[in-house]
Amino acid sequence: MRLPLAVLLLLLLPLRAGAQGPVAQDAPRSIAIDSRLAADAALRVGDRVVVAPEPGAPGDTVVIAAIVERRADPAEIARGEYRIRLHLDHLQALLGYGDRVDRFAIGTRDARATGEAVSRINAAAYGFRAHRSADVAVETSRTFAVVSRFHRAIGLITIVASAIFLLCIMLLKVDERRRDVAALRLIGCSSRTIVGSVVLEAAAVAVLGSLAGVGVGSAASWIVNHHYQAVYRTPLRFSVVTGDIVLIAVALSLVLGIVAGWLAARRLVRKPPLVLLGR
Repeated sequence: MRLPLAVLLLLLLPLRAGAQGPVAQDAPRSIAIDSRLAADAALRVGDRVVVAPEPGAPGDTVVIAAIVERRADPAEIARGEYRIRLHLDHLQALLGYGDRVDRFAIGTRDARATGEAVSRINAAAYGFRAHRSADVAVETSRTFAVVSRFHRAIGLITIVASAIFLLCIMLLKVDERRRDVAALRLIGCSSRTIVGSVVLEAAAVAVLGSLAGVGVGSAASWIVNHHYQAVYRTPLRFSVVTGDIVLIAVALSLVLGIVAGWLAARRLVRKPPLVLLGR
């Protein structure tokens, strides 16, 4: 069985009974593999496998010492790659790469130390360049930033459309109660009292609707995460309902409900009671 690996093009070939290993070792080196490879190749901790730089090339017999879970990285969810981790000297010897690296990371204490390290590394020699991890993250996250703005635009359009729809519903519902409003006006209830009662009712409906919406949204978010985490085998959460989102949704719903109720009630109380009864 052959499993292609990304970047390093390493192969993991499970050793079967009676198979001839390319290289015999008295003390096999240890490696770590990702959980996706372990599941697909039916590998476990303690299994012996052979790692080789390319198909057909001689390799080394190693022991699987650990199975590593993948990080929740949005840039990796659509890749069907497998990953293994080796000691640096083992990887260099296996690839015949010598004392060379394509990239490496340096940890610094603060922003000042980071800036000084970037300047000194860039001035050390020609042919390589240092970048801040934050700058790299920004460059690699442009697609996700565009998607985020797109979702924000869709949300704004949805809110505007729902506000118009809510206003229309409130106008219709309050208009259906024109006889009740006319009766209240005739028995002496003031327009302010009627408007206040309608606004209070609209606020209560808005709060209850918001709570129902939060429940539906949380259930939908759980279904989305459960499905796509199983499809891509990643701990990444594809849908998140945060406290800020809930507060914004409830506040907008409450404000829009109160405004819609106030406009509908004001439209109705401006008409004479006898006109309302005659309609």
